[in-house]
Amino acid sequence: MLRKVVLLRLCPLLGRPAVSASSGSRREVASGVPPSGSTSPRALNIFDRELKRKQKNWAARQPDPMKFDYLKEEVGSRIADRVYDIARDFPLALDIGCGRGYIAQHLDKETVGKIFQTDIAEHALKNSLETDIPTVNILADEEFLPFQENTFDLVVSSLSLHWVNDLPRALEQIHYVLKPDGVFVGAMFGGDTLYELRCSLQLAETEREGGFSPHISPFTAVNDLGHLLGRAGFNTLTVDTDEIQVNYPGMFELMEDLKGMGESNCSWNRKALLHRDTMLAAAAVYREMYRNEDGSIPATFQIYHMIGWKYHDSQARPAERGSATVSFGELAKLNDVMSHEKK
Repeated sequence: MLRKVVLLRLCPLLGRPAVSASSGSRREVASGVPPSGSTSPRALNIFDRELKRKQKNWAARQPDPMKFDYLKEEVGSRIADRVYDIARDFPLALDIGCGRGYIAQHLDKETVGKIFQTDIAEHALKNSLETDIPTVNILADEEFLPFQENTFDLVVSSLSLHWVNDLPRALEQIHYVLKPDGVFVGAMFGGDTLYELRCSLQLAETEREGGFSPHISPFTAVNDLGHLLGRAGFNTLTVDTDEIQVNYPGMFELMEDLKGMGESNCSWNRKALLHRDTMLAAAAVYREMYRNEDGSIPATFQIYHMIGWKYHDSQARPAERGSATVSFGELAKLNDVMSHEKK
């Protein structure tokens, strides 16, 4: 299912310790972050996680961080809507890569009894948004969750997992901390995110510098996501796609907002800087190829939404192979029977 929503950007024109989830209900910051530069042994080291922590901390320390929260607020509200669609209460929930708490603010204490929020950026946690739900903030990496097995009834994550080096491990960790019959509801950027910016930079850099470097980080393909969730142990999977289009005055305003969101590129193979004339050429290419009728330029954010459940005996299961009492061939005859009765 594909849904497209257009937003308008308003701006001027120009080895870990285990943490028991029963401890305390006050807002606090504890640490579960592994040593700097650590990754799981099997992971490809694509992203500089320490740089990403610094980027998110820088964004959280800005005088008006809410100016750049519009996209994460929107996706956080959509995840909350999916939680409300599940007809049950969740005594204990976990938000992975919470940022400033974009999901919890849209949930109520009648649905979620208590929520643990984790992020790698301490300043994001310290400046988290207020919520009525009892909250505990924990400094922790998505790949190294400091919680015991079968702890949470609900795990949510919004626009964070696209920065992990080992996504399969992160999903396995989520499955590990869920209770049986617990559910994971998440969202992450998809492969077509910022395709306009990617194409514009590549064309301009090829023309001006004779080649191009990656300036947009790599994203997971939607057809791989269901496989990764299944391999992590989840069942009854749902994966769907949204597109959110945000209109900006120009390319430089878009790049300013990405920095303000803490979403600047942190790939190890990124190019440190671009020449001024290359950037100006990219902005001109962007406007020429993609501009709207009102002179603004669109930026597309593709969002993958996913829901997966941890197995429990009470869950509905498909019947055993060969147990059917009616064949598809016999079902096909129903049309003939119904047509005959109408006559």
